[in-house]
Amino acid sequence: MNKVTIASILLASILTNNMVLSKFLGICPFLGVSKKTNTAVSMSVAVILVMVLSTAVTHPIYTYILAPKYVYLETIVFILVIAAIVQLLEIVLKKFLPPVYKSLGIYLPLITTNCAVLGITMLNITDGLNFVQSLFNALGAGLGFMLAMLLFSGVRERLETADIPEFMKGLPITLVSAAIVALSFLGFAGIGG
Repeated sequence: MNKVTIASILLASILTNNMVLSKFLGICPFLGVSKKTNTAVSMSVAVILVMVLSTAVTHPIYTYILAPKYVYLETIVFILVIAAIVQLLEIVLKKFLPPVYKSLGIYLPLITTNCAVLGITMLNITDGLNFVQSLFNALGAGLGFMLAMLLFSGVRERLETADIPEFMKGLPITLVSAAIVALSFLGFAGIGG
C-alpha cells in the first residue's frame, strides 16, 4: 500500500466515503435519532466510541488470530466484539449519564447491529489498512457519521416549522430530505482521486 497520510484517511472517511451519506450504512439511527440535535450528538459520540474501540479490538484479532486460516469467522467474531463493547457502553451510560441513556432509548442497543460499525471494521481489513490507519479511518467514519447526523438533525428541526403539504408530512418529507442531504455529498466524490 502506498504511503497514505492520516489527514487524507480522515478527510476521505468523513467526506468522500461517508458511511451514511455515501455508503448508505447506518441509516436506521440516521433516520431515527436525528429529530433533535442534542440526541443526534449523543448518538454520534456513542457511535464514534464504538467504532474506534471495535476497530482497536477487531484489527488485532483478525491479524493475529483469524488470518489466514479462520477468515470465515470474521463477521461472527466482529459482531460479538461490537456487541460486548456496546453492552459496556450501555452500562457506563446508564450508571453515569442517565439522561443520555434515556434519550437514546432503543437506539443505543441497536448500535450493535448498526451496519456502519460492522462495515468500518471490515472495510479496514479489506482495504489493507494497518492498525494506526484503521484507527484513524474508524475515527473519521465516526466523525462523518456525526456530521451527517448534525446536518440532518438541523434539516429536520427546520422542517418542524415549515409549511409542508399534508401528503408529504412525516416519512415522505424525511426521506426526500435525506436524499437531498446525501446528494450534496456527491460533490466530494472527486476529492482524493
